[in-house]
Amino acid sequence: MSTHSLNDNQPIARVMVAGTGVLGAQIAFQCAFSGIDVVAYDVDTACLERANARFDALGRVYAADLGASREQIEATLARLEGSTDLGSAVAGTNLVIEAIPEDLAIKQSFYRSLSAVAPAGTIFASNSSTLVPSQFAMFTDRPERVLSLHFANEIWKHNIAEIMGHPGTHPAVFAHMVQFAHRIGMVPIPLRKEQPGCLLNTVLIPMLVAALGLLVNEVADVQTIDKVWMIAKEDRIGPFGVLDRIGMTTVYNVTRALAERSGDSTYRRMAEYVKTHFIDTGYLGELAGRGFYQYPDPEFLNPTFVAA
Repeated sequence: MSTHSLNDNQPIARVMVAGTGVLGAQIAFQCAFSGIDVVAYDVDTACLERANARFDALGRVYAADLGASREQIEATLARLEGSTDLGSAVAGTNLVIEAIPEDLAIKQSFYRSLSAVAPAGTIFASNSSTLVPSQFAMFTDRPERVLSLHFANEIWKHNIAEIMGHPGTHPAVFAHMVQFAHRIGMVPIPLRKEQPGCLLNTVLIPMLVAALGLLVNEVADVQTIDKVWMIAKEDRIGPFGVLDRIGMTTVYNVTRALAERSGDSTYRRMAEYVKTHFIDTGYLGELAGRGFYQYPDPEFLNPTFVAA
């Protein structure tokens, strides 16, 4: 156990967000928007350049959706810095929020490296969609400070933070993350035990996987599956629109993990389908301009899409 006191309730003044993809960039921006200094860490400068473009776009979204002023956005951007050096990125931080690819081996390797350079008191929180903190806590030097802090896409609107410890997470660390979630404008959703996918994805992923299975098994096409969902559930977006928003890299990693975990050939065929049609072609979803639909004007937004 680390020698740093677990009961000092040290305020979170500086956060490192590891991984600057769709949700990582949103998490970093939301923390900075809430007045916290943030270091966005990623593996190379190209990733950070894409992150800066995402931050600029998020500034426009926060202005449009939340009425954020120009001064607020400028102050938010000023609190964000990027780094490709793990040691310097984590220096002086109280919290690391990990949002790297949904691959257990990659995460375990990252936590080993992070433990070697992070300050003793820094809390490690994973934004994993499907994994649980006990799967990588053992690869750190501070398992009592490891837990999950899972956010929903479009964090500024869908403002939940699912907080999930493992059996060794210290209660003071868990309580500290509940307070932190409040501070950055989230509704804390505490879980009593480990659950792959937390609450949201435990409900959401089976629906998305079922839709993908219908497509891969040639039961119906994308538009028909989305149409039936949107009409029956009075929803403005269907499963494949949601998958585009999540991003095909995450979809591939999740379906591949399901295949490896279960040995089910259906999941394997889903992963192969996503790799062939999206990963290999660069059609990585909404942010890439194309996934199951083409953006910025996907056909499901047209009122005629669900017309009789």
